[in-house]
Amino acid sequence: MAELPSAAVIRIAKANGAERVGSDAVKIIIEKTEEYVGQLTKEAIKLATHAGRKTLKEEDIEMAAEKSFK
Repeated sequence: MAELPSAAVIRIAKANGAERVGSDAVKIIIEKTEEYVGQLTKEAIKLATHAGRKTLKEEDIEMAAEKSFK
């Protein structure tokens, strides 16, 4: 079940130039975004654990994001 609200996804898409967003597009954007957030979180957890922490910090997310875009 999707956790992200459709309205927020539509607002983001429109803010980035989409005039209209179909319901099928919203569904796949939500699906892919949730997959990415899950992968990003898993990588950030590895970094925090390596640093001896249980708490995710901004630096963990930033490093994980940099790694995923390379």
